[in-house]
Amino acid sequence: MVVSDINPAIAQLVAAEVTSLGCRSLALQIDVSSEEDAKRLIGAALGEFAKIDILVNNAGILATGPLLETTVEVWERTHAVNLKGVFLCTKAVLPSMMAQRSGRIINIASVAGKRGGGFFGNTCYSSSKGGVIAFTKGAAREAGPYNITVNAVAPAMIETEMISAMPADKRESLLRSIPLGRTGSADDVAAAVCFLASDGAGFMTGEIMDVDGGLMMD
Repeated sequence: MVVSDINPAIAQLVAAEVTSLGCRSLALQIDVSSEEDAKRLIGAALGEFAKIDILVNNAGILATGPLLETTVEVWERTHAVNLKGVFLCTKAVLPSMMAQRSGRIINIASVAGKRGGGFFGNTCYSSSKGGVIAFTKGAAREAGPYNITVNAVAPAMIETEMISAMPADKRESLLRSIPLGRTGSADDVAAAVCFLASDGAGFMTGEIMDVDGGLMMD
């Protein structure tokens, strides 16, 4: 497994955990918004493991605040990481997956991309994640003939340090909008990713899987 992050210490920490489970791992410092870095990531993975079966595009940053207060710099950086990064890494990995005629690409979107913000996202963040949803469907159509599936996971309120620091009244208000009445966990998102990477999801592509406690149910 190759673990990448813009923060090398985090990449090394996760890679060490993977190694402790008995799997080979490689840690890389990567900025997914850089085409050069995206190519370097895929090249390093192929050099170390000879093939790539699964790509998970999960780098992301959060932007909050009203549209009129969103600077061009914030807009461009948010979209560079959340959307351009998905494009660059997918584009870099597709040739090898097409050649082997197999592969799984899993993108991390957000329910904010479906509802136009909400919770703590805004127009900037939601448009970047909405772009991930549209990209996932488009890439699924193009990659399908090569036996490559492209799906996405759309989480809602997942327990993180940011959520933990939220004022109690705001947190309770948000929880009331979730039918299950609680936040999700990183393990909930990871389980959805693992399913989409498994043989059980072999006939699924272009799917956006909500992990949201029922928030987006029809």
